[in-house]
Amino acid sequence: MTRALVIGGGPAGLMAAEALLTAGASVTLAEAKPSVGRKFLMAGKSGLNLTKVEPLAQVHAAYACPRLAPMIDALPPDAVRAWAEGLGQEVFVGSTGRLFPKAMKASPLLRAWLARLEGMGLQRRVRWRWTGSADGVVRFDTPDGPQELRPDVTVLALGGASWARLGSDGAWAPLLSALGVETRPFQPSNAGLVVRWSAHMQPHFGQPLKNVAFRAGDLTSRGEAVISALGLEGGGIYALTPALRAGAALQVDLTPDLSLETVAERLSRPRGKASLSNVLRKALRLAPQAQALLMECARPLPQDPKALAARVKALPVPHDGPRPLDEAISTAGGVAWEALDKGLMLTALPGVFCAGEMIDWEAPTGGYLITACLATGLWAGRHAAGFAAGLSR
Repeated sequence: MTRALVIGGGPAGLMAAEALLTAGASVTLAEAKPSVGRKFLMAGKSGLNLTKVEPLAQVHAAYACPRLAPMIDALPPDAVRAWAEGLGQEVFVGSTGRLFPKAMKASPLLRAWLARLEGMGLQRRVRWRWTGSADGVVRFDTPDGPQELRPDVTVLALGGASWARLGSDGAWAPLLSALGVETRPFQPSNAGLVVRWSAHMQPHFGQPLKNVAFRAGDLTSRGEAVISALGLEGGGIYALTPALRAGAALQVDLTPDLSLETVAERLSRPRGKASLSNVLRKALRLAPQAQALLMECARPLPQDPKALAARVKALPVPHDGPRPLDEAISTAGGVAWEALDKGLMLTALPGVFCAGEMIDWEAPTGGYLITACLATGLWAGRHAAGFAAGLSR
């Protein structure tokens, strides 16, 4: 029987373990933390968005990574739904196409998944931290002292480099680099944006910016963002992280459903004794926090209606880039695609495969992150099983 080792107990590692078990392998899963799925459980606190139910072309566009395409095709959104339902979890599709468990948390799904894997023979080892590999021997620090395993195949699913307290600390990167594996520097993805507000904005901390459009570089987002003491947080900003971390300017369209001409025409109407804030509220329906942002970033406001309309439609928001790496929801960087073959095996380490966020890809929030972790885990597990079968022939 093939002896398979999976290192990392997140969604990618668990899916790789399931693929290997399904292929008949004996699987040991090693996790550095006291329990598996810690970041998965944290994601579940906001509802556990498993995937986005939409045409595959739109799914692929969200990743902008051709190497991921065949893996997503092997586990598309409908298959993710079937997988969750196969674990006894009722799911529903929200108004934006996002798929959630009806329980709106991760723990029931994780318990059911672990029960199925253990029923298939999975052996779990927790508090086992990988310290390196050499000559087919994989070494760990464990509560019982150093341990060594000699598997036939290994799947690494070690995560990225954000939320270190949950296990994704990126400490594996130097170990792989020392073994001749090409890696890319970690960078924050899906991160909040640092904006140095004046005291004028303090009353609006915690308030959402809704019905606006954010632009940075070639990227545009219609999601929401929350004004915080540290800057801007939320899906509307997270989707722009690749451009913002590269130094692109941020612009906000406060009236994305109105044309520039329409905004200018409304601002040109006689206003009598009405204050400008009342005009902005009544003519453009700007919420107080949107008005505050306009005043924060465009004072003194232009008196000419056309010039003011241009500010409303393209408000520049000065920023200092994304929040620090460990505060990001996910990360870019990690194992370079050039270091992997089509089956996600490391060309420098035959028999060792990679899965999940430790590979250099990124995607916006909204189900895409978990979907790609599951898909790469399935892909790596299946190809690891196939590699081991070839060795046994």
